[in-house]
Amino acid sequence: MHRSLIVCLLLSGSVAAVYGQTLQFEFVRWDDPPYIYENPHVRGGLTRHGLVWAFTSSHAANWHPLTWASHMLDCDRFGLRPGGHHAGNVLLHILNTLLLFGVLRSMTAAVWRSALVAALFGLHPLHVESVAWVAERKDVLCTCFGLLALGAYVSYARRPSVGRYLPVFLLFAASLASKAMFVTLPFALLLLDVWPLRRIESRVGGNAQRPTARRVAPLALILEKIPLLALSVASSLVTYIVQRNFGASEPTQWISESTRAANAVISYVRYLYKMIWPTDLSALYHHPNLPGGTPWAAWQVAGAAGVLLVLTALVVMARRRFLLVGWLWYLGTLVPVIGLIQVGHQAMADRYTYVPLIGVFVAVSWGVGELAATPRRRGVAIFAAALILAASAVCATAQARHWRRSEDLFSHGLAVEPRNPVMHFNLGQIRRGQSRDDEAINHFEQSLRVRPRDPAALINLAGLLVQKQRVEEGIERYRRALEMDPRSFLGHYNIAFALASSGKHEKAIGHYRMALRIRPDNALAHANLGEALESVGSLDDAIQHYRSALRLDDTMSKARAGLDRSLQAREAAP
Repeated sequence: MHRSLIVCLLLSGSVAAVYGQTLQFEFVRWDDPPYIYENPHVRGGLTRHGLVWAFTSSHAANWHPLTWASHMLDCDRFGLRPGGHHAGNVLLHILNTLLLFGVLRSMTAAVWRSALVAALFGLHPLHVESVAWVAERKDVLCTCFGLLALGAYVSYARRPSVGRYLPVFLLFAASLASKAMFVTLPFALLLLDVWPLRRIESRVGGNAQRPTARRVAPLALILEKIPLLALSVASSLVTYIVQRNFGASEPTQWISESTRAANAVISYVRYLYKMIWPTDLSALYHHPNLPGGTPWAAWQVAGAAGVLLVLTALVVMARRRFLLVGWLWYLGTLVPVIGLIQVGHQAMADRYTYVPLIGVFVAVSWGVGELAATPRRRGVAIFAAALILAASAVCATAQARHWRRSEDLFSHGLAVEPRNPVMHFNLGQIRRGQSRDDEAINHFEQSLRVRPRDPAALINLAGLLVQKQRVEEGIERYRRALEMDPRSFLGHYNIAFALASSGKHEKAIGHYRMALRIRPDNALAHANLGEALESVGSLDDAIQHYRSALRLDDTMSKARAGLDRSLQAREAAP
């Protein structure tokens, strides 16, 4: 107990030392706006109305009500001060590190090997994204409930009963209601049944530190996981439907099933490489099969497949259960996010390793423990482990600094991948907000060179061109954007504004009307349409739209002034 307490204090202190800096960080313009400070439901705090919304909403292409509730709770406590929100992620990551240590120690009674796994988990640079990014609260919260479910399962495995199974079921449900990452938990529990719980073989005795788990027939082990599997299937279906309806899945004309499979094979190896040599980490690794990317060559796919086959063969030949379980944990828990069902523009993502690398860390830690059988080897192993952990902490500290501000994050992304269109687009938006228009235009043009059919980049570029009095060029970009996305509110609204500014009120009216069909509750669009109608003499229609604007926003001076003018003009008309 004394050793475990020391380990817990060391783990907590080291993780806090790495991530304490994030309490001074800002929100980043990368999911943080729709998740937190631009989301009125979240900004309103933890309320009954907010909870109803959380459980019924598919906002931001996700169904994770407990994650929404945690963000609401942060807004109650800290408002929109980002430091408090970052602190929540850091505390959850520390808790996850301690839970992982506690669960492994409970299953194996191996204090120092469990501590090494937990330390690697807590300090590895690949996990920075899950902790330093406030919008990834769903990752650390999902894992927290998942690890609690693992701990409850250990208790159930030793003394099976309905009362001990229920906490496993409920905690797993809570994990899925935070993020659908841990849908592979039933599979992971079967692995734990093999090792270290050893539920499929009889064992004699046990000890006070690690009571013996009861022997269970293999079929019974599978059947007892069916309720958990049902939760996994339901969560997977909900997630797939929500993301498909939201449009988060990339069109299959760019990423076919075969290219997804090829990228998945290579990603398995790339994750391992970045685990060993964590350099050039980025918030987005652009998919090679999207416009601007370089598809993987056949030899690269074959080489990655060969690496996986060789590693699998070595694990099997080693005849060590901890190696097999750790390797299969890594392969299996990555399946939901390996890209077989493509979501977004990424080929892979650092945050996806948060749970899967636990398996590799277990295999490495227990392997080192076996190699360090003699006192001399033990000293070498301890020195090597300390060196690796120190290097991990230094690298994680440096990587976390890239999340200080949006500008730092996206600039680093471009340093890693200079042609990344998403990073160019995001930096363009930041430069535009800073009134550094020439730089913003350059970033939007760079983005469009890679992704020429990007309506959002075209609309932003068009707005800057109009602002710099290059009106015809801007209008032409707006038209191209609307050809690609005819239902774009911003496209119709902005081209209408540009046309009206150049005196083409009749053409502007049509686009304003289209914009209001898409968003009928936009007060500014009503007011601007009123101005355009007033300019062509349609006073009755103008009055109607000015009044609509004032119903939506009774403080809008533009609509009030326009309404007064139009009423006076109508009264003065013969």
